Amino acid sequence: MNIIDLIKIAITALLRNKSRAFLTMLGIIIGIASVIVMVSLGKSSTLSVRTQLSSMGSNMIMIMPSRQMRGGVNMGNSNAKSLENKDYKSIAENTKYVAHVSPSVSSAAQLVYGSNNHPGSLQGVASSYLEIRKYELEDGIMFTDDQVKKYAKVCVIGKTIVDNLFTNGENPIGQTIRCGQVPMKVIGVLKSKGQNQMGQDQDDIVLAPYTTIQKRFLGISHFNMLFASATSEEESEMAATEITYILRSNHHIKSGAEDDFDIRTQEELLSTMSSITQLLTILLTAIAAISLIVGGIGIMNIMYVTVTERTREIGLRMAIGAQNRDVLYQFLSESVILSLIGGIIGIVFGIIIAYIATKLLNWPFVISQSAIFISFGVCAATGVFFGWYPARSAANLDPITALRYE
Repeated sequence: MNIIDLIKIAITALLRNKSRAFLTMLGIIIGIASVIVMVSLGKSSTLSVRTQLSSMGSNMIMIMPSRQMRGGVNMGNSNAKSLENKDYKSIAENTKYVAHVSPSVSSAAQLVYGSNNHPGSLQGVASSYLEIRKYELEDGIMFTDDQVKKYAKVCVIGKTIVDNLFTNGENPIGQTIRCGQVPMKVIGVLKSKGQNQMGQDQDDIVLAPYTTIQKRFLGISHFNMLFASATSEEESEMAATEITYILRSNHHIKSGAEDDFDIRTQEELLSTMSSITQLLTILLTAIAAISLIVGGIGIMNIMYVTVTERTREIGLRMAIGAQNRDVLYQFLSESVILSLIGGIIGIVFGIIIAYIATKLLNWPFVISQSAIFISFGVCAATGVFFGWYPARSAANLDPITALRYE
């Protein structure tokens, strides 16, 4: 019996009980669809994280003070004073792989314009901050290095600040807003960047010269952080090594002693986030795969029922010359076709569900071709594995006993 005849006989047999065949396939459909969705969402979330980090600057490097310990108590790093102006100047002047560097200090302030107000945060930075964080100006200009030196009371604001303070459609450029008790002139408006991966509004921002925030708001001379960008994404680690050497030298840290600062590159953040999403994807995919086993058991159960129902048919086929292997291949082909059809339907539903889910989550839509091929292969393997025993049972029936079966 050739393979075409086997397929025709198998399809004819399955069409006799359409409802039962569909219910049998349901476990396979759900299992395959779940696997496709989980793998797709895992890849989509990883790509979304990479996109978000790239929007912040794929070659960005963050330098932070280390956490302080006092009497065995972790005091955090908010009050650490290990990053100073000499560190900023040394990195800016003595590195080969650092393209830009900017200090960062922040202060909370109530922003007021006319009768409107908005709780905001002032970010004190250098003019190179836009390059590092990949911000662009929609209108106006960025403050200059000369304005930084003079503690100028100027600022560049994000779209969220514009929407909350200039509610009557005024042009913010040239207007003066009050930040706490300090009047600040708006000289630029940033292009909208929306929310980042953590749900933080990247447009709710006020940028001002770091010297202005240090002297007029905080009364400090140190920095909360330093932001830098490597000359390229590939050279981020080399830039981080340069920065480490300079800071250890500036802070007189002896060989073998721990750093009083932490350096984080975007690649490290991406690696950490990718590891987390991959682990979750593996766990969820493993859970989803359990339904494949359940579906396979369902196929085995139905095939045993089919063999019992068609015992006389088996006896008749064997009586007119069918070999044991013909009966084995017949029932095995039914099992495989049942599993493959369920797999195809599951793949289609999985792609549809994954597409809808990624659109709702505002993630990029990614489908893994390898997951589809593997799922298809798993379906065939499931059909063979769970269909083999019922098919072998049918092939081993005694023809005389089968013909007498009522």
